[in-house]
Amino acid sequence: MKKVLVLKSLSKEEEKKYLSISGLEFSFMKPEEAKAEDVMNASLIIGDVTPDILKMLAEKDIDEDDVSYGEDPGFAKIFNKPIILASASPRRSELLTKADIPFIVMPANIDESIKTEDPAFAAEEISARKAEAVVRKLLDGGKEDPFVVLSADTVVSIDGKILGKPKDNGDAFNMLKELQGRDHDVFTGVTIGIKREGDHIHYKHFNERTRVKIYPISDEQIKDYISTGEPLDKAGSYAIQGSFAKYIKSIQGDYSNVVGLPVGRVFKELRQFLRK
Repeated sequence: MKKVLVLKSLSKEEEKKYLSISGLEFSFMKPEEAKAEDVMNASLIIGDVTPDILKMLAEKDIDEDDVSYGEDPGFAKIFNKPIILASASPRRSELLTKADIPFIVMPANIDESIKTEDPAFAAEEISARKAEAVVRKLLDGGKEDPFVVLSADTVVSIDGKILGKPKDNGDAFNMLKELQGRDHDVFTGVTIGIKREGDHIHYKHFNERTRVKIYPISDEQIKDYISTGEPLDKAGSYAIQGSFAKYIKSIQGDYSNVVGLPVGRVFKELRQFLRK
């Protein structure tokens, strides 16, 4: 279990909010009370980082991303209030749940037609449309308090051609026939929309790329896979986390990105964006 050191004065109610977060072990103390052992054992530090503590951290040689400064504008705001996931994808919900990132689902229900030939830009552009639609829904509904919206879209690309979700079984067959025995790219575009107290909406966009290679597959195997119904709502007509996993030869990059959300990158970008 990861240990979190909170170096600031908190009320009992505030401490309870931290302690309600699963998967983390919290220690609360004043900055001047922190000892080298406390700092060295912590995976994350929240609160007032004094020069003495910074010196200990330098000796610990940890990644800068493991330290939150001042009033912790990153970690606490993500976890004390669920992010709003602008996606109905059960796969993205499952990835966030496994990563212990609290969220609520608010589907965007937008036109997801692709309007560019650039797969990375296409994924980002659709994710941006999803986030903006949910933000509009929230603001039109009178929401004034701070919130964080997260959206994503995944596309498959081979030889520069974008493969979206299949229209029918025949379309799925043609996609899988084209992918079998070859390498292809999976791009997930992500948009984070943040509204702070009394502020406008700020957006951050990025994409993650993963290279996937599929073993040669016979027409009969493709038809058997399509008969499961699994390909019909998946970009590229396959689900790497499903029965199609037996045909995956290699992956270069983030596996969760192929499932539908690069969780590690999302967590890092959320924390950095919220610090600004």
